Amino acid sequence: MKKVLIITYYWPPMGGGGVQRWLKMTKYFRENGWEPVIFTTEGAEISIHDESLLKEVPEGIEVIKVPIWEPFNVYKKLLGKKKNEKINPGFLQESNSNSRLQKLAIWVRGNMFIPDAKKYWIKPASKALNKYLKANPVDAIVSTGPPHTNHLIAQKALNGFSIPWVVDFRDPWTNIDFYDQLMLSNWADKKHKRLEQSVLKQATEVVTVSWSWANDFERLSGRKIKVITNGYDPADFTDQKVSLDEKFTFTHVGSMNADRHPKQFIEALAEVIQENKEIAKHLVLKFIGPVDIQIMNHLKERNLFQYVEHIPSLPHQKVIAHIQSAQVLLLPLNDVPNIDGVLPGKLYEYLGAKRPIFCIGKLTGDAGKIIQETNAGVINGFEDKIGMKNVIMGMFRSYMQHDLVVNSDKIAKFSRQELAKSYCEMLSGITG
Repeated sequence: MKKVLIITYYWPPMGGGGVQRWLKMTKYFRENGWEPVIFTTEGAEISIHDESLLKEVPEGIEVIKVPIWEPFNVYKKLLGKKKNEKINPGFLQESNSNSRLQKLAIWVRGNMFIPDAKKYWIKPASKALNKYLKANPVDAIVSTGPPHTNHLIAQKALNGFSIPWVVDFRDPWTNIDFYDQLMLSNWADKKHKRLEQSVLKQATEVVTVSWSWANDFERLSGRKIKVITNGYDPADFTDQKVSLDEKFTFTHVGSMNADRHPKQFIEALAEVIQENKEIAKHLVLKFIGPVDIQIMNHLKERNLFQYVEHIPSLPHQKVIAHIQSAQVLLLPLNDVPNIDGVLPGKLYEYLGAKRPIFCIGKLTGDAGKIIQETNAGVINGFEDKIGMKNVIMGMFRSYMQHDLVVNSDKIAKFSRQELAKSYCEMLSGITG
């Protein structure tokens, strides 16, 4: 059996979306002839803690942990947070905090911590990895980012070795949707781009999770980029005892930051309730995960906050139960320039749950194509309020008739088992 070492910042007991790709993928590596070795952090800042995920770590897998120091105490001081408070992912705000402090913190983040706040892990981790590789041969290395610090660790540690190296981009680097919000100086912008180019040039293979992002990376690098999407784990959906919610629930899981603010959906829902009072008797908006204060304020302004059920955090398996029981799965995408390639990990778990998906985004983007191809739900444009009202009313009528279902198909290719097979085939190809 060949051996692949995977450099990942996110690993159980961390929870959240960043963990899922490689925790779920490695479950199926052994059946494809590859033994995974995990290289991760010790003492990292954990914003979402999920002990239940430890049960999914493959039995007997080798996990190498290297201590990390992160500058979050400095960042928290800038934001006026206490030491024991967690840093939210992305640019999500959960309170009406000082905007000047927010801007200063973002400037520091973009200009002082390059490529990211994990940069201080590069030196100790690359040294530890280099030492490990001298004593423990592996057939391939995968570095997955963000954080893109992981790629720089691989690059530095591999100096002097001829081990095939796969760079795995779960999100873009300089094409990330919030890159223009980082208030970068010319110097910082050039450094980000120089580091990105060096990684793209040196890697044996570059992988990303959507076709549009692959096109972006190809324009940046002049090389072919492989697409291996995220997916759902069939093992998560073996429980057939889950009952549907009695209420007309729109369920969203994961972070809902300002870029995912479903403005026209909120307006459409408010108008539908005014026009049809019966919906108000049944409606629930269930948000599982952190929600930006702007979205909560908008819901209050439109008298919809009374329908909100907010669950800040749940273990992953309980999240799965909620999406299986949802009447409708809400998927507002990031309204950003690189929208074409935005494929949230939750999309695939929504597919696995086989409940109707209501996506708000771009009809011709990668997410829209998958939803249409799999017949898994509907997608409306960001500004199509009339279309959203029609969908809400149509779904409500089906709900009242106990007939709110989807006949999704062609989803098997997005199972983690199939995706792991594709990844292992690619690894076998570059290692001979």
